Amino acid sequence: MFFQRPSPTLIPVFALLIAATAWGSVWYPYRLLNEVGIGGGLASILTYGLSLPFLGWLYGAQSQAYRRFWKGLLLLALATGWTNLSYVLAVLNGEILRVMLLFYLAPVWTLLFSWALLGEVPDRRGYAVFVLALAGAWVMLDVGHGWPLPTNGGEWLGLASGMGFALANVLTRQLAPVPVGVRSLWIFVGVLVVSLPALAYEATLPGAGAWLVVLTGWDAWLWILLIAVVLFFATHAVQYGLAHIPPNRGIIILLFELIVVAVTGVWWANEIIEINEWIGGAMILAATLVTAKGKDHGPAH
Repeated sequence: MFFQRPSPTLIPVFALLIAATAWGSVWYPYRLLNEVGIGGGLASILTYGLSLPFLGWLYGAQSQAYRRFWKGLLLLALATGWTNLSYVLAVLNGEILRVMLLFYLAPVWTLLFSWALLGEVPDRRGYAVFVLALAGAWVMLDVGHGWPLPTNGGEWLGLASGMGFALANVLTRQLAPVPVGVRSLWIFVGVLVVSLPALAYEATLPGAGAWLVVLTGWDAWLWILLIAVVLFFATHAVQYGLAHIPPNRGIIILLFELIVVAVTGVWWANEIIEINEWIGGAMILAATLVTAKGKDHGPAH
């Protein structure tokens, strides 16, 4: 037969590739919304808020059975809320590829959070990852002398988003008994809560009321709806994929996001990738791959 049902082992791979493609391209519609006056805080609230009633309908009753995990779920919601908000703000204020490469310093922070929260002491591989990733950041940021620190707000936010992602992964390992849908519900609530201070700050900026005019048109709502749908399915695709694939393989597959970011950054934003960014980014990716080949500790997201 010319058309056959995909192998069950390939479906999770496809799910992760779809999610990586979504996250590697969703930055562009966020930038389009920002250009017409809808900032990152408001855009996050609108795009995540559209899905929240549906998530509540799907998983609200089920979540009652896991009330004993509320403290861990609250921390997870805040960590993932910060991760998603800082990602949106980062891609609005920085070069997309540099932001994502700084985000993928996450293995470094995962090692530190696992050590602090789970008591998992890094081995020689862990220390090698730490050194390699920081050296990659040094080269990528082209500092020449001094510490390899981000140079603008977008890069700082990309770095902070990766830290939030690492913390969320460690917390998720502690919440393994909680179903994916229940965690998703808390994650979306967390994004809304964390985005409120950003929305309050945006309201003080000059021209802050422009979004009132923009939202009276249908074109902005089409972008908002598109992002909401993409985020809903991308979140579930990631969690489904990593629930059926060992995290060491899943992390490698999700690195496809960087390829998408590189292509879309050049195509849509006319960004130029410098040689030091290629070299530093390759070092950070190598650190991620070294981590991915480590011991499997269970779901990572």
